[in-house]
Amino acid sequence: MGKIVRITGPVVIADDMKGSEMYELVKVGEEGLIGEIIGLTGDRATIQVYEETSGIKPGEKVEGTGKPLSVELGPGLIGAIYDGTQRPLTVIRAKTGDLITRGISAYALPRDKKWGFVPKVKKGSNVVEGDVLGTVKEGKLVEHRILVPPGISGKVADISEGAHKVEDVIAVVETASGEKKIAMMQTWPVRRARPYKEKLDPVEPLISGQRVIDAFFPIAKGGTAAIPGGFGTGKTVMLHQFAKWADADIIVYVGCGERGNEMCDVLTHFPELKDPRTGESLMERVVLIANTSNMPVAAREASVYTGITIAEYFRDMGYDVALMADSTSRWAEAMREISGRLEEMPGEEGFPAYLASRLAEFYERAGRVRTICSGDRIGSITVVGAVSPPGGDLSEPVSQNTLRIVKVFWALDTALADRRHFPAIHWLTSYSLYVDAIKNWWKQKFSKDWKSMRDEAIAMLQEEAELEEIVKLVGPDALPERERAVLEAARIMREDFLQQFAFQEVDTYCPVEKQLGMLEGVLEFYRNCVEAAKRGVSVDEIRKLPIKDAIAGMKRLPPDKFEREFKLLKKQLKEQFAVLMQTKRAPTGGSGHDE
Repeated sequence: MGKIVRITGPVVIADDMKGSEMYELVKVGEEGLIGEIIGLTGDRATIQVYEETSGIKPGEKVEGTGKPLSVELGPGLIGAIYDGTQRPLTVIRAKTGDLITRGISAYALPRDKKWGFVPKVKKGSNVVEGDVLGTVKEGKLVEHRILVPPGISGKVADISEGAHKVEDVIAVVETASGEKKIAMMQTWPVRRARPYKEKLDPVEPLISGQRVIDAFFPIAKGGTAAIPGGFGTGKTVMLHQFAKWADADIIVYVGCGERGNEMCDVLTHFPELKDPRTGESLMERVVLIANTSNMPVAAREASVYTGITIAEYFRDMGYDVALMADSTSRWAEAMREISGRLEEMPGEEGFPAYLASRLAEFYERAGRVRTICSGDRIGSITVVGAVSPPGGDLSEPVSQNTLRIVKVFWALDTALADRRHFPAIHWLTSYSLYVDAIKNWWKQKFSKDWKSMRDEAIAMLQEEAELEEIVKLVGPDALPERERAVLEAARIMREDFLQQFAFQEVDTYCPVEKQLGMLEGVLEFYRNCVEAAKRGVSVDEIRKLPIKDAIAGMKRLPPDKFEREFKLLKKQLKEQFAVLMQTKRAPTGGSGHDE
């Protein structure tokens, strides 16, 4: 038991804290505010408080709990809505109303609910850490696997089938150091990564249903991505789309310091949306952590670590987990404020010198791994972090340090957003370092050379960008027909393939088969355009072809009708260009530019 000697915003200094440990959870003041020790000098502790500190005063008590900030892991996580310290907001709202009372606490997992436990091992079986003891059906989609906690191996002395509460003992394991009782619930310190056997190379893309991501700048399962952009460029909507439609078993969405109305949008729409793979509500595989901008800044750090720890728990069961953090800039701003209160030497733009290492620690907990168990179980965590640079300036420290860590960069462009081109991911400044790692997956799955198609499309868009500079000087009419044909085809690629309407029932999610078909159709149009221009056909004649409207309408075709319509489109495209070119002869000489 210590006492407060100084209060500086969310930072509290307490004396008489001898015997405390770094990152120990403490209760601060008479109201018992949640805090975490972030510095120790002798018997003086520096505490980061995760709740509003106004009203507390020097001399009030500080009580240590003897344990680090931890999360509860077990049945009841799916569909839950937590704050940054894993307090269930729906339970607290029932107690206090819409505003959270300071110092209030509630169990993260329901203590009274009984879950049907089905054993997967028998009495007398030998088990090691990470083995599946049994399963619990959590909702309609998730089979919650109860694992042997890390550090426990031995023979199953007892296992109990039936309905149990999360704290009930469901198994007893005889180990070398004695009997260990295992409940369905376990706790884990948020700052310590959960163990695994081996980190594996990413070989499979995480399909999002967003064409500009899947076809141009894909992310692999177990990969890391950043989506930076200025105000109004669509970061949050893009993350919402990713959370709604990503090909992951479990979604963990962390709203870190974002506006309350954006989190309300998640809470309102996610329960109404249906998973395209199962037809069930998306909340059947989602965990939400809501830490809005009006909550204490220190809690932003807790929310990020809470989210990644929950993601690791489901990864250990063998699931593919996708974690969205919106946004890591707000977390970095919280670090800057805490660092300033601690009077630490500031780094660039006032951020602490350890900004890069904290970001790296977070993103490094992503990955595709072979989990600890007696068998061969593989799980993954894919992390997508939004970055909110002031004024859209990507040279600021958070953006630059993030880009050094992540392998995928989705650059949101203000000019595209102003033109109402969404998603506003710019095709010339974005990149993905997973392209070569996953190209074989595309070939095996669809027997098509996706990488060649992608490279051809990006080369066309790069040529368009170069030609646009000339157009600004001399106008489009001064260009040769071939270059005008390239501009026309690139316009169709941008408007009819890369643009995607998030709020249109069909276009909000585009299956991979449809994406490949659309890309193939636009590229076929591009090749025919260039060939026709070389034969002397004017671009004005090409623009009059009916096939252009058919290509533009591909995005509105339901997936079940697309294959049939696409075959018809390819046939019509070939026929219409054949008619256009049959009266034209290939030029005998041709200009050197055309060559």
